[in-house]
Amino acid sequence: MNSRDRVLATLAGKPRDHFACMPITMMFAADCLGVNYGQYARDHRTLVEAQLKTASQFGLDYVSVISDPAREASDYGAKIEWYEDQPPAIIESEALLADKTMLANLHAPNPEDGHRMRDRILAIESLRKRVGSEMCVEGWVEGPCAEGADLRGINRLMIDFTDDPSFVTDLFELVSNLAMQFARAQIAAGADIIGIGDAAASLVGPRIYGHFVWPYEKKLVGAIHEAGAAVRLHICGNTRRILASAGELQCDMVDVDYPVPLREARQFMGPGQVIAGNLNPVKDVRDGNPEALRKQLQNCHRDAGSNYIVAAGCEIARGTPAENVMALAEFARSAGGT
Repeated sequence: MNSRDRVLATLAGKPRDHFACMPITMMFAADCLGVNYGQYARDHRTLVEAQLKTASQFGLDYVSVISDPAREASDYGAKIEWYEDQPPAIIESEALLADKTMLANLHAPNPEDGHRMRDRILAIESLRKRVGSEMCVEGWVEGPCAEGADLRGINRLMIDFTDDPSFVTDLFELVSNLAMQFARAQIAAGADIIGIGDAAASLVGPRIYGHFVWPYEKKLVGAIHEAGAAVRLHICGNTRRILASAGELQCDMVDVDYPVPLREARQFMGPGQVIAGNLNPVKDVRDGNPEALRKQLQNCHRDAGSNYIVAAGCEIARGTPAENVMALAEFARSAGGT
């Protein structure tokens, strides 16, 4: 069973030889290749080489094009701050929709024409050619709450939920439609899985999540499934209050960050949901040691059960010792066979 078979079998609830290992690597991957992160985020050719080297060196079961949350926003026309060796950042003080009346005239770009979205599509095409059918290729889109915050500004958006709910629904409709187009383009380029990054959703409670966010996430999940790919939901942070609703999205895989006990995630999302996580990327993975990680992963296995994928709660942090990342893959290879 190769890596792609293993991941897809896990997501489909079918037998596999052992756990899949799918930690998120971005800055860690750039450092593995020995390149500045600004180059990794700007140039798909650099990202591809870094992902391939990292997956090969550490025995990971997939490669991914995740790099930063500013791709869609940049192609909308948002102002982006670029750094030589850090992820690009949206300039929130000059948010594209700081004046919300601008929404009426804002049109979604074509992913195939957008500079940064096109770069991601090219990364998927290249990775698909390089890994063939041996490994899963993961694409990525921003979820409705995250992208809405990128365009409007996180603080303004949180106020809008109460002060102008119709604006929020119009905004989420716009960004979700683009996310679906972007996801379809990545699937056509060869992506097996589409990650939905919706970190801002961890900041809202169950009422706002259920009324504003969940319907658009559900729409996006359905579109990705219809286009033939699996879905990985990634909402980093404390999602304990929205676990049950997230479990109803029917995602193939849900990342659980370290503030959320895996036993609680399993309780609220049900026995069939595939869960990844939930090691603390800094305290456990970067600052820990292989022996401690093995014990923590045994606890993860115990609490999550068999529908589990080895990963940290969020991105593998820059500066993580190589032996600690190797410990994740070694544990995966030693456990979880069905």
